[in-house]
Amino acid sequence: MTFPISYLFFFSTLLIGSVLSISSSSWFGCWLGLELNLLSFIPLITTKLHSYLSEAAIKYFLVQALASTVLIMSASALLFNPELSHIMILLSLMLKLGAAPMHFWFPQVMEGLSWPQAFILLTIQKLAPMFLISYLTFSEALMNIILYFALISSMIGALGGLNVTMMRKLMAFSSINHMSWMLIAIYMSDIYWLLYFSLYCLTSGSVIMILYSTQSFSISDILNQSSKKMYLNMLVPMNILSLGGLPPFLGFMPKWALIQFMSQDLMIFPLAVLLGSSLITLYFYMRLFIPLTLMSFSSFVSNLKNSSLFSSSPLMMTLTSINLFGILLPIPFFL
Repeated sequence: MTFPISYLFFFSTLLIGSVLSISSSSWFGCWLGLELNLLSFIPLITTKLHSYLSEAAIKYFLVQALASTVLIMSASALLFNPELSHIMILLSLMLKLGAAPMHFWFPQVMEGLSWPQAFILLTIQKLAPMFLISYLTFSEALMNIILYFALISSMIGALGGLNVTMMRKLMAFSSINHMSWMLIAIYMSDIYWLLYFSLYCLTSGSVIMILYSTQSFSISDILNQSSKKMYLNMLVPMNILSLGGLPPFLGFMPKWALIQFMSQDLMIFPLAVLLGSSLITLYFYMRLFIPLTLMSFSSFVSNLKNSSLFSSSPLMMTLTSINLFGILLPIPFFL
């Protein structure tokens, strides 16, 4: 895909805004970086004049503007009531992230985006708010609020995707579920959530790459494309199940690390909630993509030989191979 010059310019300023927020030493600088990030992402959404894109841009702008207003007002009141101000700042950042129960806007905005824009919303747009949340772990009250959002996000992300057949909405609820694991990782240590976030970007990027290359926006689109391109019967389930955290794929490895550390810290109830929600997400992933595997092995091999798998999609194959890296990764590394 070729991008216009304006797209590259606004994408650069979007990254600059995120870096400014992360590296700032004051809440005003953080707010300024988030505003630059917001004002750069809106033109990226509206690069094409389409009603769905315009609606998504308006919804995203209104929610982010509300969160930014709460953030700057709370930061201004830090001298008068620091405890309440820090709580309000944390709530505004959760709204920017789309963490449950403040997720009402996230699936709706996702449905109106193209796949490249959806990838930015799922990954890059979460970076600055997650870093700022990690700076707010200095009191027990704030830590308990983060834990509450993590547990609610895990349940909403799992239950919200049960009856969904549109892929962008499914990816939105999957992101909400993954957000719960990242918030728990923030609750424990900065290095854990950075590891989880990096691998989440990799696995979600591999899924979005396949969906974008086939222009698939629903389960029926994937099934139709799979009948024409037989290699999708192998690539789609592998990458989706890696995103869902099924062992032994790469997406399971950060979850395995968090399971180990949560067990050592005796966080039994949060761990049970996260594991239960992960089982639900794996259930609807497997329920949706089981038709891709219901074909004879001989017909799959014969069609695979005639398909241009390695010549037409080397990047897709590379990302899939990275997802399989979890099979070779030694488990003691995460102990």
